[in-house]
Amino acid sequence: SPARVAGACSTHPPHRAGDGSVVLDSERDRILGDWLADHKGILFKVVHAYAFEHADRQDLFQEIVIQVWRSVDAFRGDSSVPTWMYRVALNTAIAWTRKQDRHHRGKQSFDVVEGLLTTSSSDGPDPRVEWLYHQIAQLKDVDRSVALLLLDGFSYKEIAAIVGITESNVGVKVSRIKSA
Repeated sequence: SPARVAGACSTHPPHRAGDGSVVLDSERDRILGDWLADHKGILFKVVHAYAFEHADRQDLFQEIVIQVWRSVDAFRGDSSVPTWMYRVALNTAIAWTRKQDRHHRGKQSFDVVEGLLTTSSSDGPDPRVEWLYHQIAQLKDVDRSVALLLLDGFSYKEIAAIVGITESNVGVKVSRIKSA
């Protein structure tokens, strides 16, 4: 849980956490840095599944990082940091997707962003992984989230908590995704 500083001053107004204590921007920056160092791959996966052009991926990544930073003081430790980051990233990506007038799922070119997905070889991204992301991109927003979380090894219970649906609904969605 983030460190809290009662009555501290900052160049910006203090941020109140859920428990009423104050989180300084510097502490929030440190926490975000730690989270990104350990779990940045989560954000890349979400960005890659929801944005298809290089500029859109950059915009979405930036928006997700901002939202994760803003969410630091709301994190209470009820879930793991990766679960929390997935929840924030997926919700941000879904909202971002809905706001994009020019964004049509699966209909834009599928260019490769250097460094997001690499294999151990120097030949670039694995075409099988690119194909998988292309298939995931064809899914509806919530189904896309379920597929990403399932591929990352989350249980149905964890997926349900992150996405905000019932555990049985996760099972139905997984079954439909597999049969599509």
